[in-house]
Amino acid sequence: MTSSTTNTYSPNIYLIDELEIAGKIIFMRLDFNVPLSTDGAGERHIEDDTRIQEALPTIQYAIKKGARLVLASHLGRPDGKKIAEFSLEPVAKRLAVLLNQEVTLTDDCVGEGIELMAKNLKNGQVMLLENLRFHAGEEANDPEFAKQLARIGDVYITDAFGTAHRKHASTYGVPSLMQIKGMGFLIAKELKFIDPLLHHPAKPFVAIMGGSKVTDKIKTLESLMRQVDKLLIGGAMAHAFWAAQGDTIPEGAKQPKSSDVEAAKSLMRDAKRREMPLIVPSDTNQGFDIGPKTVQKFIQECQGAKTIFWNGPLGWFEKPEYAKGTFEVARALAEIKALKIVGGGDTVSAIKASGAADHYDHLSTGGGAVLEYLEGNGLPGIDVLKYLRKRPEMSHEA
Repeated sequence: MTSSTTNTYSPNIYLIDELEIAGKIIFMRLDFNVPLSTDGAGERHIEDDTRIQEALPTIQYAIKKGARLVLASHLGRPDGKKIAEFSLEPVAKRLAVLLNQEVTLTDDCVGEGIELMAKNLKNGQVMLLENLRFHAGEEANDPEFAKQLARIGDVYITDAFGTAHRKHASTYGVPSLMQIKGMGFLIAKELKFIDPLLHHPAKPFVAIMGGSKVTDKIKTLESLMRQVDKLLIGGAMAHAFWAAQGDTIPEGAKQPKSSDVEAAKSLMRDAKRREMPLIVPSDTNQGFDIGPKTVQKFIQECQGAKTIFWNGPLGWFEKPEYAKGTFEVARALAEIKALKIVGGGDTVSAIKASGAADHYDHLSTGGGAVLEYLEGNGLPGIDVLKYLRKRPEMSHEA
């Protein structure tokens, strides 16, 4: 094994730069589930290639070290059927441009032909398997499908943080079967920023939670409340807290389910017991955005914070008339000198749309994965990489 200077938060998981990979076939699970649009001629185009860009350091490292790369990902929800609109062809084209080298897209992801293609790769060459979810065995974590995938490579590397909370064949079944396995630089970066939120965040620590359902996030909220100094609630999720307080929800706005209201009541009781501020919007734009008083209150509550974690937009930001609250808070937070971490695809999109993204320390590629990790019980796609034996002594070389 070689020495690593970047694997800080998971000492019992190998990082790719700790493994000997020259000449080896790497089965690399990535998250290329990118948003696509179709033009008038029927051509599909990638709207946002962030997930591809974030995977580049790990891919480029493996190429530089002379590994033979077999990349694997899902795209959309084809439900176990081969559907042309979910082909990874646009990803292969974009990746070839970014890597400045040929990327071969296979017509399937398993089979003797695929295994032969992998064996015939030369050092530094890259091939991309067709959509894993064209097979029902992927999401079902089918043992036979996992065996077929595992036969393709010598080494398993995952950098798909966004799917690490799924027990699918490529994220859990395959690494369970392969002896040599580890994580890429993206997952290491994600853990570097997110893990301290659970254990030793710089204080004061403020969490901003938006989105829709309280019940979807209650376990995360319960876990975070052990660490945060303040909790700010926005988005449609706030409606459950209004109902819990007996406040009126604007006509036409999303009405909370009784389960969400009960969850909100539980969280409010917990906050009161901890003597922790739980801030709920005091005004609203028709129930689809936080109002100006709440915007100023949120900004004020974040002043002086050392750590800010934000998950979930504060309003229906995709519509310009309801984007003001989210955008104003995003821009104001950009000026605060704190460690600022954003989790969740919609929230990241909102921060980028506000124009303030460059002033945030970490925009996570995982939505559900971040929330589940913050529940404190780990993620199956990361835990499966752990080994129990003593970590090898590291040299002092870079």
